[in-house]
Amino acid sequence: MKRFKVFFNIEKEEQWLEEQLQKGYRCTSISGLGIYTFEKTDKQYVMRLDYQDYLSKQKFAEYKGIYEDFGWTHIRGSRLSGIQRWQKEDDGQNEIFSDRQSRASYYKRLMNYSLWLGMMCLAYSFMLYSDSTLYHDGLWSMEGSLFWKALLFETPFVLLKLLPALMAIVLGSSYYKAYQKYSMLKNL
Repeated sequence: MKRFKVFFNIEKEEQWLEEQLQKGYRCTSISGLGIYTFEKTDKQYVMRLDYQDYLSKQKFAEYKGIYEDFGWTHIRGSRLSGIQRWQKEDDGQNEIFSDRQSRASYYKRLMNYSLWLGMMCLAYSFMLYSDSTLYHDGLWSMEGSLFWKALLFETPFVLLKLLPALMAIVLGSSYYKAYQKYSMLKNL
């Protein structure tokens, strides 16, 4: 079974993958375009997601080795940075973060990721909007049905122009949520 899904929140992605596992579908692969491949299974599996910054080849091999020693299978991820997806058969030891400090470190990495990506979207938005208007200048001088047809035609393009700014807002929200969890763990 294949499913297409796009996530902007790593915790919601993990939750959705866990729901698929509860339904009896084990994840076999994830493409870069958001296509998840599942197969039916009778065994109980768990899936956890982690975010890692750039790792050298040696550090990435060590990182994978540590998880694989504890029975985790690396489904998708890159040493260059990004979300690492891990899956294993349920054996009661289902957390990849064993203590408060490692969990706090995870949220700090998520904060940096959200901040960096949000700033990139914001910078792109400023470049995109610096010398253009959202709608074509002549649109507002049109009348009647020609105006409505032109408005309907241009609106999807306007939404595409606004997408980076909306993404910056979503990533800002993600940063704030990760910051709240990070500060809560640091203050315990």
